[in-house]
Amino acid sequence: MKWSEISIHTTHEAVEAISNILHEAGAGGVVIEDSYDLVKERDDWYGEIVELNPDDYPEEGVIIKAYLPVNSFLGETVEQIKQAINNLWLYDIDLGKNKITLSEVNEEEWATAWKKHYHPVKVSEKFTVVPTWETYEPSSSDELMIEMDPGMAFGTGTHPTTVMCLQALEKHVRPGDDVIDVGTGSGILSIAAAMLGARSVRALDLDPVAVDSARLNVKLNKVQHIVTVSQNNLLDHIEEPADVIVANILAEIILRFTDDAYRLLKPGGRFITSGIIQAKKQDVKDGLLAAGFAIEEVNVMEDWVAVVAMKP
Repeated sequence: MKWSEISIHTTHEAVEAISNILHEAGAGGVVIEDSYDLVKERDDWYGEIVELNPDDYPEEGVIIKAYLPVNSFLGETVEQIKQAINNLWLYDIDLGKNKITLSEVNEEEWATAWKKHYHPVKVSEKFTVVPTWETYEPSSSDELMIEMDPGMAFGTGTHPTTVMCLQALEKHVRPGDDVIDVGTGSGILSIAAAMLGARSVRALDLDPVAVDSARLNVKLNKVQHIVTVSQNNLLDHIEEPADVIVANILAEIILRFTDDAYRLLKPGGRFITSGIIQAKKQDVKDGLLAAGFAIEEVNVMEDWVAVVAMKP
């Protein structure tokens, strides 16, 4: 079978939104080649991602690659992707060079092209994210290993927004907590909450591709007795209270349901938000304060922000 590789040279700011567009278009795996990976310093406990080849990375910005099956609808699909990406400027998202190229690869090349970019990564004090095809032995008895298939959906555990959410969950989820994960994607944050001892986790996503992917990953990590994955628009029609709500999605989307998050959280509960670019940080803080939250933490990694708010 022939596959077409679509490559988009863009900015860090646009990564999450463009990755989502590609998955909605039916991409079979997404690769993110980030120029920052070549130069950034990592804390020792984060672990190395392995040796990085500079030839695989752009001089600046980010290259996002996705793989689409070559069929009679390919041209139409690519045009829809281009249009959706170009429309991101309506949300004040900087697209940078926004250079889009197309090339053809065969089945064998596609099967290994994106896998070489993913290896076990220690993303927090407790969590290590391990691709399903890698063999990994935990280095300590309290290390928690999340198995993921990065080819299935966004949220592989290595993006700064995901890392900050995992770190915040590790800090705030207590045994017996009820957790809601809004925009679950691959399900990684729901899986993490379950491993931290949550009594129940509701993983919500509007995208049916993400719902299917999250269910598979939840089952892979053997937490299906704790995590319930369902298709849902944000917190619409959700009534059961929660101790922690986490949302790793665009700032504009977070601002749509701050009131619902406040309503559902128990007193003293936390609303963990990320997917926020620096330019939107104050907007999110203002929205959370207006809903009644107290801002507890503001964390920054690369160009991204995570805000933890508490319901007094």
